[in-house]
Amino acid sequence: MRIGIDLGGTNIAAGLINENLEIVEKDSVKTLRGADAVVSEMEVLAHSLCSQAGLRLSDIESVGVGSPGAVDSREGIVVYSNNLEFSDVPLAAMLGGKLGLPVRIGNDANVAALGEFHAGAGRKAASMALITLGTGVGGGIILGGRIYDGFNGMAGEAGHMTVVKDGALCTCGRNGCWEAYASATGLIRMTKDAIARHPESIMVQISEERGKVSGRTAFMAARQGDQAGNEVVDEYLSYVACGIANLINLLQPAMLCVGGGISHEGAYLIERLQPLVDAELYNVGERKTEMCLAELGNDAGVIGAAML
Repeated sequence: MRIGIDLGGTNIAAGLINENLEIVEKDSVKTLRGADAVVSEMEVLAHSLCSQAGLRLSDIESVGVGSPGAVDSREGIVVYSNNLEFSDVPLAAMLGGKLGLPVRIGNDANVAALGEFHAGAGRKAASMALITLGTGVGGGIILGGRIYDGFNGMAGEAGHMTVVKDGALCTCGRNGCWEAYASATGLIRMTKDAIARHPESIMVQISEERGKVSGRTAFMAARQGDQAGNEVVDEYLSYVACGIANLINLLQPAMLCVGGGISHEGAYLIERLQPLVDAELYNVGERKTEMCLAELGNDAGVIGAAML
């Protein structure tokens, strides 16, 4: 048995994973601030999972942690994570010292890609790139069954490739990043702008009924035939497709997997994305990257972390 931990800015989720890559026990707690507090919470979760399963900590082979931010997986250090207020935190050593077990860490998006590749949508693929369309845009690359994270552990940050020169300001401080346009945050910005221009749009009613503008607002309106909503979805998906095509043209993975909150739009999302991506691809041969939806949801990070 192994333990996988998905460290998020709001919650810490953990699971006990068997040799078939199945989660047999799960637990979660709120994320506190400060490295010592976070490590203590992880220690509590590890003991809780063992207790639920009737195991001792000594029965666990290893522990893996997926953390947001820049992660040096070889040294076991979270170099920087603004959401967690971490800077050069030796997370693997800290948690390993508490548990007396081998601990490996990785970037959360890379770890989710690893889980999705081995236990989810990528099970039959030779290689895979995962993108997550949520508050930000995450990315993970799996080559030869392993995470490709570059010489310093920080590769795969697809959200921070430029798609609009001198474009919108990204949270990373650069302008024109894919994340500024393809994230749910970018979609919400586009939706609010469209609502201001089109007060007659169904999007106004939808946002009032739900109490806010969300990443679903424009999609819900588009499905109802709302012209303004459809224009927002078209604009948003044009940016998503641009980044996906860039990744495929660069890597030519067997599979491109789409996860994150926006992926809950399901087949409708892929059906509208596919022709936009196809129009941007360099590959003119018969063998093309398969684009699909992620299958594991939030469990991908827990399973992938355990596999580290």
